[in-house]
Amino acid sequence: MTKKRIVITGAPGTGKTSIIIKLEESNFYCFHEVIRTMTQEAKKNNGSNTIVSNPIVSVSDPYEFNTKILNARVQQFKDATSKNNEVLFYDRGIPDVLAYMDYFDQHYEDHFVGECKRHVYDHIFILPPWKEIYVSDEERYESFEQAEEIHHHLLNTYTKLGYHCIEVPFGSVAERNNFILKHIL
Repeated sequence: MTKKRIVITGAPGTGKTSIIIKLEESNFYCFHEVIRTMTQEAKKNNGSNTIVSNPIVSVSDPYEFNTKILNARVQQFKDATSKNNEVLFYDRGIPDVLAYMDYFDQHYEDHFVGECKRHVYDHIFILPPWKEIYVSDEERYESFEQAEEIHHHLLNTYTKLGYHCIEVPFGSVAERNNFILKHIL
């Protein structure tokens, strides 16, 4: 069975999680964002309940942290082969790691790009920054302006890797889900 692998990406606070939850409610299989769990671990390991910026720059070894994120997303990609679902959604894709490292001006080696090229998705949907719904929380540290910059890094990274990113228009969760589903089904 050929699987369609669809990434839902975007800067923090753009509505990705709400869309993923709605897709799951419609019986689609969704791989969740790996960094939320890792952020909680980073807080615990740093002996702090709060991190004042993105954990990628707050942890003691950002390169190691990014490597863990990369490996976890590659593992999600590989885990898809054991799923019986034809359509699989990912809350962020492997190239997101590169986009964030570019945003934070962090060096990465060729194998990071190699993993992106070896594990190719079928569709990339990018959610643009949306000021009206943007809220900071325990796992979202960026300002809205920083979210706009991250959006540009995501778009540039996916484009450099040969993807055509489909921008999801603003609207209700149901409207946004319908937009995505019309493009892939």
